[in-house]
Amino acid sequence: MNFHLDLIQDKVEFFEASSLKELERKVNEQIEVNQKIMLGVHSVTHHIHVEDNGRKTWSAVVHFKVRKV
Repeated sequence: MNFHLDLIQDKVEFFEASSLKELERKVNEQIEVNQKIMLGVHSVTHHIHVEDNGRKTWSAVVHFKVRKV
């Protein structure tokens, strides 16, 4: 029986929250998780969307790549 593991080279994750503080918390939690599988942050893009009623939605896209040792 052959058992083969492939390392994740890069991964993109999307986040959404109703406040910037909540968005930051979500992203930081996932950074810690991904560091355990040897992925570091390559880039971050974030946006805010304001609806007609004034409700704000914060979003972020984080690109993780394998960390070079």
